[in-house]
Amino acid sequence: MPKTVRTRLLACASLLAMTVNTAAPAFAAVTGANDDQTRTPIKHVIVIIGENRSFDHLFATYVPPKGSVMNLLSKGIVNADGTPGPNFPMARQMTATDTTGWKMAPTNKQAYSLLPPPNTAWTPTAPSNTAPPFTSLAIAAAADYGLETADLPLLTVGASGLPQHSIDTRIANANNLPNGPFQLTPGVAYNAYANSPVHRFFQMWQQLDCSAAAATAANPSGCQADLFPWVETSIGAGSNGKPQPANFTDETTGEGATAMGFYNVQQGDMPYFKSLADTYAVGDNYHQAVMGGTGANHIAIGFADAMPYSDGNGHLAVPPANQIENPNPASGTNNWYSQDGYSGGSYVGCASPMQPGVGEIRSYLRKLPHHPNPNCDDGAYYLVNNYNPGYNGDGSVNTTTFTIPPSSQRSIANSLDAAQVSWTYYGEGWNAFVSGTGPQVYCNICNPFLYQSSIMTDATKRTTNLKDTTDLYTDLANGTLPAVSFVKPGGLNDGHPESSRFDIFEAFTKKILDGLAAQPALFADTAVFITVDEGGGYYDSGYVQPVDFFGDGTRIPMIVVSPYSKGKGVVHDYGDHASIAKFIDANWGLRPITDRSRDNLPNPE
Repeated sequence: MPKTVRTRLLACASLLAMTVNTAAPAFAAVTGANDDQTRTPIKHVIVIIGENRSFDHLFATYVPPKGSVMNLLSKGIVNADGTPGPNFPMARQMTATDTTGWKMAPTNKQAYSLLPPPNTAWTPTAPSNTAPPFTSLAIAAAADYGLETADLPLLTVGASGLPQHSIDTRIANANNLPNGPFQLTPGVAYNAYANSPVHRFFQMWQQLDCSAAAATAANPSGCQADLFPWVETSIGAGSNGKPQPANFTDETTGEGATAMGFYNVQQGDMPYFKSLADTYAVGDNYHQAVMGGTGANHIAIGFADAMPYSDGNGHLAVPPANQIENPNPASGTNNWYSQDGYSGGSYVGCASPMQPGVGEIRSYLRKLPHHPNPNCDDGAYYLVNNYNPGYNGDGSVNTTTFTIPPSSQRSIANSLDAAQVSWTYYGEGWNAFVSGTGPQVYCNICNPFLYQSSIMTDATKRTTNLKDTTDLYTDLANGTLPAVSFVKPGGLNDGHPESSRFDIFEAFTKKILDGLAAQPALFADTAVFITVDEGGGYYDSGYVQPVDFFGDGTRIPMIVVSPYSKGKGVVHDYGDHASIAKFIDANWGLRPITDRSRDNLPNPE
């Protein structure tokens, strides 16, 4: 944990720190004129992006082969067997009261005596013919090509056996959980489906409970991370502008204290990624770039910035009123947001302190010693949650409701194109998404370039740069990878809780790494960055550094697999998703994406 305030976030530092800068032969196959013009021996970068897991949720009890790691075990919050440790009270969670304007750090906090029981929500109850877990291996094989044959049985197991929207009694002592993190396994087996916590913008700011008054030398941001269950139970995934349901309880949102669950690698959970962390490099100070969820964080990966609403022709515009966030509690409620949800508010005009929620965050940033720039342009309403991108896969404009209009904003793809450095976004299910036939597992909100006019109106770029993971496997086998590859699994394999599992994402990643290992010359100059989009709303004990109005958020895993990261162990340098863009900038000598994108920020001090 930092002892002094870091005025700016890292860029390439944390990712460069995970490699050893020694000479190596370059693989011969390149597809861009300047693919080989790198400042390090790395000629190929592969970024694999899973879903929704915080660092402590996965690495809570990890002990590295050498060096130290910041996690629940090292802090004494839990013991190696997952039971409460001597410093368990450090992670205690609070209830709060917020009945007027939205408060980032609410008052009248009181500690829970016991956690609200975790809930099953929409966790699959039994095997199905149409969704995992599937009733047969044959159905799984027909639905999925992202796993090796030996791993397909993963898609046939893991149903809860419990009713949806009920207390998850698979969890040991679910109705009497002590106030702090709890181990999911063996009750909720590592190969079993489990519930998903809330992961949205204003919710995460509240979960972290950041206050300049609480800042200390050891925690200069004053983020206390003590309101995770309260936010889950008071508002959950959003109101969509609807009134609070009648007879509202701690279980109504379908979450309870789901956010406080963690896995235990010392008892066999997450075996493949643990082995990668043991062998290569893992970061314990890498963060989601934006508070909240999937869409905004994938945009951050592609743009190193947030994306404003426009008229579709490059001019800022005001979104429909029901699509603007209003986290102020509805009358007569405690923290039930007035307008928020997957089909409700998702834009924030953060240049105006008068917009609900905005003044609280800007006031907090202003009171911090280093006064982070909110980075909010006048008249801009930024997307902070999940809306559809402006284009369909065939290049036509997406005209469905709750869609951000086509964007003229510049991305890392434009920087690479200008420098004649090759790149491809490999999204599982792309071919079916474009054709509209077959199983639809493609994550459209995850592809940052689907938002972009300069890519999607160019038929050649759509064909050359946007591909399916079937093409990835072919390119690996032929040794013809582009310089930069972004890889996104489909909905069955992405590790998102409730709809997928993390052991399945491990298996998806393993297929790629096995294909890379079969090409030693290619692997010799490749770095594979394995991460997730965001923490999924799971509790994490790590430090959070505010960079601007949008984040950073909680820690998430980052594993770097490369000949140059072998044996590096745990890297403590601070980073976020903009670090990926800045690594690419630094490696190929590119300028920052735009004047305001986060890859302009200097490395940490």
